Amino acid sequence: MPTIGWIFLLLALALVVGSLLMLRDSANMPISKEKMARIKKQKAENEEQDRKDDKGGW
Repeated sequence: MPTIGWIFLLLALALVVGSLLMLRDSANMPISKEKMARIKKQKAENEEQDRKDDKGGW
């Protein structure tokens, strides 16, 4: 394989590994209590809407 091929291969591998490492580091970001409360409220509203939609049926 020519040298430029190896360079592209190593560059692609470095980009993939770097992206995975950044994703891993950002996975444990803390969420404020207010934001968590809004998320839970929205989830409950969505589940209630899904239950209403399922009762209607086709």
